[in-house]
Amino acid sequence: MTSLVFMGTPEFSVPILTMLHDEGYSILAVVTQPDRPVGRKRVLTPTPVKKEALRLGLPVLQPEKLKGSQQLDEILSLQPDIIVTAAFGQILPKELLDAPEFGCLNVHASLLPAYRGGAPIHQAIMDGQLETGVTIMYMAQKLDAGDIISQKAIPIEFNDSTGILFEKLSVVGCDLLKETLPTILNTTNSRVVQDENLVTFARNISREQERIDWDQSALDIYNQVRGLNPWPVAYTTLKQEAVKVWWGQPSEQSYTHPVGTVVELKVDRLVVQTGFEQAFEITELQPAGKKKMSAEEFLRGTGSKLQIGDQFQ
Repeated sequence: MTSLVFMGTPEFSVPILTMLHDEGYSILAVVTQPDRPVGRKRVLTPTPVKKEALRLGLPVLQPEKLKGSQQLDEILSLQPDIIVTAAFGQILPKELLDAPEFGCLNVHASLLPAYRGGAPIHQAIMDGQLETGVTIMYMAQKLDAGDIISQKAIPIEFNDSTGILFEKLSVVGCDLLKETLPTILNTTNSRVVQDENLVTFARNISREQERIDWDQSALDIYNQVRGLNPWPVAYTTLKQEAVKVWWGQPSEQSYTHPVGTVVELKVDRLVVQTGFEQAFEITELQPAGKKKMSAEEFLRGTGSKLQIGDQFQ
């Protein structure tokens, strides 16, 4: 029976861990990020992968940093045949990459060499891409630069958010790994070196990327909003207070007001001027210190103070 160590952290990784368990692989340990404080009350919360590992009765390791840690020594002592990672969140040290007989694999949520890095799904949507996918690759010391073993592409639908695409790609990644692993273990798999001339990056989302620039086109703002939904969420400011913009859509009408201006208030949406004589219709938002709400709820409540001519910045 093939033995492995699995490394992963978010919901994206959970179906992959479950599949490996159900397929009968001997999972010697599950490695995930440490528990983190979550929410306003800062409740210490285990990662989704840790929750699933405990449900399956698997041993869990949670190193703050793998390199030089006691947990690294423990993983090496397990002598797994292969290591499988999926959105783990740390770069593996060389001694770990070199240890397993069949190497270290990564399930990466992009069609490499496009979108190396920690936010490939966010960035693909924000860039307005029409296609993305999953790559199974050998891991290397350089970030997401290892040889490609297999890939599967899927379309990005116009209404896909990052949350929706995460779920879709998690299933794709799970199925692709299930198909690919046997070829690796019987050494019939392909191995394609990435073309460095085609490399693009998707680094972790910065606070600057979260802020809406109303000078952009309505479509660019829509891609930003859905690319940052459900986390970390796009935002703007109104009367010097942050307002999260959870959802909306490009308007079919044209306007010629200063960008950021509230140009129309409908029953269920706020229409805001963007660049290129276009407008964006906010349908779901979250004022500072309040819960997420529909534009209709906002306008019925404290939002009733909002007027045409007010300015988002």
